Amino acid sequence: MRLSVLAVFTLVVSSLCLIHPVYASGSSLAERVIEHRLANGLTVLMVERHQTPIVSINITFAVGGINEQVGQTGIAHLYEHMAFKGTRTIGTTNYEEEQPILDELALVGTELDQRQRDFDANGASETDETRAMIESLQKRFLDLQAKAAEYVVGNEMALLYQRHGGVRLNASTGKDLTRYMISFPSNRLPLWAAIESDRMAHPVLREFYKERGVVMEERRLRNDDSPNGLLFETFTSAAFRAHGYGIPTIGWGSDIMSLTPADTEAFFKTHYGPNRATIALVGDINPREVIALIEQTFGKIPAAPPLPPLVTVEPEQRGERRVEVEFDAEPAIVIGYHKPTLRHPDDDVFDVIDALLSEGLTSRLHQKLVREKRLAASVGSDASHPGVRAPNLFVITATPLAPHTTAEVEAAIYEEIERLKREPVSPKELEKVLNNLDADLVRGLRSNSGLASQLALYQALAGDWQYILTSRDQIAKVTAADVQRVAAQYLTKSNRTVAVLVKKGSAKAVAATPVDGVSP
Repeated sequence: MRLSVLAVFTLVVSSLCLIHPVYASGSSLAERVIEHRLANGLTVLMVERHQTPIVSINITFAVGGINEQVGQTGIAHLYEHMAFKGTRTIGTTNYEEEQPILDELALVGTELDQRQRDFDANGASETDETRAMIESLQKRFLDLQAKAAEYVVGNEMALLYQRHGGVRLNASTGKDLTRYMISFPSNRLPLWAAIESDRMAHPVLREFYKERGVVMEERRLRNDDSPNGLLFETFTSAAFRAHGYGIPTIGWGSDIMSLTPADTEAFFKTHYGPNRATIALVGDINPREVIALIEQTFGKIPAAPPLPPLVTVEPEQRGERRVEVEFDAEPAIVIGYHKPTLRHPDDDVFDVIDALLSEGLTSRLHQKLVREKRLAASVGSDASHPGVRAPNLFVITATPLAPHTTAEVEAAIYEEIERLKREPVSPKELEKVLNNLDADLVRGLRSNSGLASQLALYQALAGDWQYILTSRDQIAKVTAADVQRVAAQYLTKSNRTVAVLVKKGSAKAVAATPVDGVSP
């Protein structure tokens, strides 16, 4: 069993040596991207670049926090962690002996979790018999964990990649997507296919409870004990009353500690099938050989069942929402406005507004708040928080420069927003912003990893990788009148949520002065 992955590798190399196609490279991206769809729904996108014998690979699943159920928040992020724990052939010395131990560990751990929750809820009313039962389960749980650990080959997947020249192995989970990426010597591509198809088909949730604890500690570090993390979590939850975008990707602490191996495996089987995945490969490849390789390895994996549609729509916001977060840290402010999502024509206008306000040292907010008025130490914006599969938020963030307050910064931000509505952007400034946006896009596609990332991203989110090209064209058509219209329609008091980080123990922020009839 330990040799099976390498055996697949050898078999695939032997079979592919018989194929020698020639692919002509087109002059444009649209001509150079080769697309292939497997019978199980897996989408493969390929671009040949033969400058170096390296291929960058991005596997993107159209699955994220938005697909979670109530009580299971954080399960997509936890699964991403578990996906590195190996398979039936990687990460174990003997899976046949390990499996029954993992099965019993899952049963004991689930019962222990439930009894511990009941005990915590009932407190002193629990009997000595209940306490004894919990202690017995704890002992059995620890014994099984120790036995399971004897079979674990720690970090074997990453080490296997590293030994064969893999670099930048990484993964991420967001509200919309789960992504896995690596750059690899092109002559080792069959090994990559053997490993990743095995991971997609047969992941094993070993060291589950250990990793669940790691995720819980990550939540404490990035959210509970981080002023900015807690501020954004509170802000986003206040902005979305109904939609799943209001729930943090990492999940709520009580949900994380209630997740079970059975829950996580069921979530994997339901969501992470090949029909939800896009694999983008850019670099020193022969597309016909890649297609044969992926058909031979990934093509055997059955498609996941159809998913129910995401039907919850965030109700229209009908009044400003304001929240405060107390923390022993310097003050900060986040302001957000509801806006349309990908493929809506106004979404492209928000990209331009985002660049106008905060892209670079010459942007409006930086010039006014940081350089001229010296009200803020930093200021920024984001046109797609926290995702793009559904209507989202245009967000502005700022950190006051002492002794100035969040109220002063907030008022100055509203001045710039009102200016967007009142004054047409000059042709020179608009041309500069549009050129910079186009240059940023082109720069992002120059590297193999950047192009692979963008291809997989837009195939998963928009259903068509060519959205990269159509969006570029739409942004180039944005006019000064579009900026004024969109700012007037969306950047309004009744459509905004404001979150302020208040230093614990200090007086609350003083309300800002109304600006041009728009009160903060």
